[in-house]
Amino acid sequence: MTSVTDSHSDTAGSPRRIVVGVSGGIAAFKACSIIRSFTEAGHHVRVVPTDSALEFVGRATFEALSGNPVQTGVFADVPQVPHVRLGQEADLVVIAPATADLMARAAHGRADDLLTATLLTARCPVLFAPAMHTEMWEHPATVANVATLRSRGVVVMEPASGRLTGKDTGAGRLPEPDEIAGLANLLMERADALPRDLDGRRIVVSAGGTREPLDPVRFLGNRSSGKQGYEIARLAAQRGARVTLIAGYTAELADPAAVDVIRVRTAQEMKEAVDKSAHGADAVVMAAAVADFRPVTVATSKIKKGAGEPDTIPLTRNDDILAGLVQARRDGGLPAATRIVGFAAETGDEYGDVLTHAREKFARKGCDLLVVNAVGEGKAFEVDSNDGWLLAADGSEHALAHGSKALMASRVLDAVTDLIARAGAGS
Repeated sequence: MTSVTDSHSDTAGSPRRIVVGVSGGIAAFKACSIIRSFTEAGHHVRVVPTDSALEFVGRATFEALSGNPVQTGVFADVPQVPHVRLGQEADLVVIAPATADLMARAAHGRADDLLTATLLTARCPVLFAPAMHTEMWEHPATVANVATLRSRGVVVMEPASGRLTGKDTGAGRLPEPDEIAGLANLLMERADALPRDLDGRRIVVSAGGTREPLDPVRFLGNRSSGKQGYEIARLAAQRGARVTLIAGYTAELADPAAVDVIRVRTAQEMKEAVDKSAHGADAVVMAAAVADFRPVTVATSKIKKGAGEPDTIPLTRNDDILAGLVQARRDGGLPAATRIVGFAAETGDEYGDVLTHAREKFARKGCDLLVVNAVGEGKAFEVDSNDGWLLAADGSEHALAHGSKALMASRVLDAVTDLIARAGAGS
C-alpha cells in the first residue's frame, strides 16, 4: 500500500495584488462586494473599470472600496505605465461582470482601454464572471470567444440562471459575489484548480445532513453543513460537468451556479433521489452525511414531558446508499463505468485511529474512492477548511494537506476525473 502526501503549500493567506476589472453591465454593482471581500482579507486591490462600467457605479465608490485611484484609459498616470505594470505585477485578475463585448475584445487581443491592455500583460490566473442575456451568452460568437479564452488558460465561469434585466430569466445571470470571490481565492491557493476536464461528463453529488423526524418538531440529525459537497458540485460545474446536487440540510447555502439542485430531507428521500439521478452519471460523489438510523415510529403530535413520556425511542437502520450503489453496479443496474466515491467522517478510539477505521469501511463499501475526514470540535463539520486522505481501490493512499474546502474539492475532483478517464479507457 503506497502513501502520497499532498505537496500543496497554503499561501492563500498572504496578501496578494489583485486587479478587479469591471465592465459595463447592470450587475456592475455586485463588483463592490467582491472588492470589499478582497480588501478585508488584506489584499492590495486595483479596480480597473471600463468607461461603460462607470455609467453604473461611480469612480468614487471603487476608489473608496479599494483605497486606490481608478483609471480607465492608457493615458492616465503615464509615468507609471499602468497599462503594462498592472498586469505584470498582478497575482490575480478578476473580471466581474464580464460582458459579451469585453470578452470579445479580450479574445481578439484588443488593447483599446486600460482593462484590455492589462489583460494582455497579465501572466497570472485570470477569472471571468460573465453576465449577459441568455441569447447573448448562447450566441455562436460568444461561444467561440469563450472557447478561445479558455484555450489560453483563462477561467471563464459558467453563469448562473435566474432573473435578468427586466422580466427576462435564463442562463447569463452573474454568479453571486461570494461564489466569484470563492473561486478567486481558490485560484490563489491553486492556480490550476479549474481546468475544463469534465466537459461532457455528468456528475451527481450529495451534500448536507439528513433529518429523521421523531415528532412534528424534533428530529435525529448531525452537524454536517453541506459545505464540502457544495464545493465539489460548484467546482465540477465550473470544470465543465453537468451536475446534479442532491442537498439535504445545508444551513441555507446558496445554490451553486450552473448546478441542478434537488432538495431532500430524510435518508429515504436522499436514497430515492440518488438512485434515480445515478442513471447516466459518469460519477456519483456521496459527500452527504446520511443518518444511519431513524425512529421506528414518528409521533403525530409533540412528545410531552411527564405522563406518556417514552423510556426509549426504538430505532431502525436506514438503507446504506453508498453500498446500494456499489451493489447496483455489480448487478448491472448501473453501468460498470460509473465511478462511485464515498466520504467517511471518522474519529479514533481504543480500537484504532481514523485511518484504521476508514480502511475497514472502504473494504466494506467497495466504492472506487473514499474521502476520509477526521472529525471533532472545529474539524470538518461546520467550518470552511478541511484536510484528510484519499483511499483508492488500487491500494494507494493520498494525504490531503489542510486548506479551504474548495481546495479539498479540487483535489477530490482531480481523482474523480482520473477515475472516469481510466474507466473510459477500460483500465
